[in-house]
Amino acid sequence: MKIATFNINGINARLPALLRWLKEQQPDVACLQELKSATPEVADEALCEIGYRALWHGQKAWNGVAILVRGTQTPIEIRRGLPGDADDAQSRYLEAAVGGIIVASLYLPNGNPQPGPKFDYKLAWFDRLITHAKGLLASGHPVVLAGDFNVVPTDTDIYSTASWKHDALLQPESRAAYSHLLADGWTDALRYCHPDDPALFTYWDYVRKRWERNAGMRIDHLLLSPAAAKRLDSAGVDREVRGWPKASDHAPTWVKLRDK
Repeated sequence: MKIATFNINGINARLPALLRWLKEQQPDVACLQELKSATPEVADEALCEIGYRALWHGQKAWNGVAILVRGTQTPIEIRRGLPGDADDAQSRYLEAAVGGIIVASLYLPNGNPQPGPKFDYKLAWFDRLITHAKGLLASGHPVVLAGDFNVVPTDTDIYSTASWKHDALLQPESRAAYSHLLADGWTDALRYCHPDDPALFTYWDYVRKRWERNAGMRIDHLLLSPAAAKRLDSAGVDREVRGWPKASDHAPTWVKLRDK
């Protein structure tokens, strides 16, 4: 099974690129983030035409996550929204069962500017994710947490830290939360498969020709529970998608899992 994650950065604006990528790469499951749409009916119809069924958790103008599945079966929804804060109205988490695997599409808060309330929200959301993820681990099921985590795990995962020292994505608290997840038993599939790649990037900002200079960073991750990690075959980034016309500033990232 090929499971991918893709921050689409506006599904209405990037729909042609999304459809092209799905047709070319045919992931079995695709987790999307930053839909920026509350009612993606046009996208839903277009996806059905190319053989995908979708679960949507949208939000007007920003946020929004989805899980797409290739074939005729709609993914079985488990959870819509991350537990732990009944007042949180932001659409950032969607969890479903697909082919015997629990898949979560998540869009972790950016947290800028920091310090401040947005960074506090990021860390609180991270804490809620860590708590919920422990329950998923305890279930013993194969689980994939896929999405834009908005954290650069280490200095190896960015072209340069020089202009990013005060950014929320690189703060010690953000990195510590991500490390906490891994220490609980999750496997960072992309880094596990490419331990020595110094340019393993998934995001290139639109400014200062960062795509042209390959001045990127790795903030899109696929974390595998032990039961899923046992089935890990390969992982990679479809970085060429970032160079397409009207591209998202992210590239699709994927993992392949062997059958049981």
